Amino acid sequence: MLTVHHLNNSRSQRVLWLLEELGVPYEIVRYQRQPDMLAPPELRAVHPLGKSPVITDNGATIAESGAIIDYIIAAYGNGRLIPPPDTPERLRYTYWLHYAEGSAMPPLLLKLLFTMIPTRAPALLRPLVRMITTPVLTTFIEPQLKQHMAFWESELGKSEWFAGSEFTAADVQMSFPLEAASARGGLDGEYPKTRALLERIHARPAYARALEKGGPYTIGKA
Repeated sequence: MLTVHHLNNSRSQRVLWLLEELGVPYEIVRYQRQPDMLAPPELRAVHPLGKSPVITDNGATIAESGAIIDYIIAAYGNGRLIPPPDTPERLRYTYWLHYAEGSAMPPLLLKLLFTMIPTRAPALLRPLVRMITTPVLTTFIEPQLKQHMAFWESELGKSEWFAGSEFTAADVQMSFPLEAASARGGLDGEYPKTRALLERIHARPAYARALEKGGPYTIGKA
C-alpha cells in the first residue's frame, strides 16, 4: 500500500488531499517538527535529504511534491484530475504544477526567513538586524510577492481553476503557495479571485477529510 511520510504543517498535507480526491487507499507515517521547526532526523532514513513530502509505493521512494503528484496521477488517476494531452489546458496544468515550487514558493520562504531572523537574534542585536532585514523585505521580497499575487489574480480571471474550467491536481499543487500567501504573504481583499479559489479549495470534502487524517495544519487557515 502507498505510504505517505507525513510531516505536520508541511507540503505533505496536499499529498493526503490528492489521495483523498482520488479515493486511493494509503497509510500515514507521522513525523513531528522539532522545536526549531525542522523535520526530525528519522526522515533521513526514508530519503537522504530528510524532507517532506516523501511517499513509498511498490518498492519506490518518491520525493518532491511535483514528482509525487505526477506519480500518483499516472499510477492511480485513471485520467482524473489532469487535462487531456495536447490541449491548452494540459499545457497550463504542467506550467502551474512546476511554477508552484519553482517560482511561487521561493519569495514566500524568503519572507518567512527574513521575518523570523530578527526574532531569533539576541535582544541587543535586534535593532541592527532589523536595519538589515527590513529593507530587503520592503524593497525586494514584498514587491516580488505582490507581482506573483497579481499574476494569480490575472490568470484566475481567465478560468475558474488554474488549468481551466475543471479542478485538477495543479490546483492541489498551488494550494500550498496560496495558503502560505494568505497566512504571511499579504494575500488580502485586493485579490478577490485568488481568495475565492482558496475558499473553494477549503470547501472541498476531500480537503476536509485530508485535514482530519493529517492533523493540525495551521498554514491552511485563511
